[in-house]
Amino acid sequence: MSDSPERVPKLSKEEKDRRFQAELMPVLDSLYNFAYRLTLDEDDANDLVQETYLKAYRFFEYFEPGTNAKAWLFRILKNSFINDFRKKSKQPAKVDYSEIEGYYNTEDVEAEGDVGSTSSDMRQQAVRDLIGDEVASALNSLPVDFRTVIILCDLEGFTYEEMAKVLDIPIGTVRSRLHRARNFLKEKLEKYAKSMGYGSEEQADALTTDDDDNE
Repeated sequence: MSDSPERVPKLSKEEKDRRFQAELMPVLDSLYNFAYRLTLDEDDANDLVQETYLKAYRFFEYFEPGTNAKAWLFRILKNSFINDFRKKSKQPAKVDYSEIEGYYNTEDVEAEGDVGSTSSDMRQQAVRDLIGDEVASALNSLPVDFRTVIILCDLEGFTYEEMAKVLDIPIGTVRSRLHRARNFLKEKLEKYAKSMGYGSEEQADALTTDDDDNE
């Protein structure tokens, strides 16, 4: 757990800017892709990414060097998306961004990171190779909760542990949601898979492999 706000060391502007540029800006492309697949709109995605970086800069003193910058930024973006959605829906609930500080446990992530890496890489490559218009349309048609877990796991390569921390849900919920999301996506992709030469159910599974592969 990070120190309380009163004890967080204050960085000079030069040091803060240097570290921010070096550690967080390389995630820009992945962050925009995530934002676009959540919003399905280029302008909204750009606004969401800009808002995410503004908040990340504001809270940068709470980011611990050497931890997973991508997951930290994805969590901020996800919270911003939820807040904006609730605002548009006139729902009063709001995420407290001060909770961002110290949420990430690098040792836990590193311990799980190597598990199932080969099968995870194969699944990610299979999805990327077939991410045509039909696949993108099928993915975009999923409810946002299911779309998000597919993006985080199969496109961005997050582990269950990382996904649970990005989404603020238990690992068991991550597994269940991912299993259901892949089933929904598989149903939507059956016709497209056959047109691409994936004629059997086993071949179609290349797009949506069972979530046991990520254990």
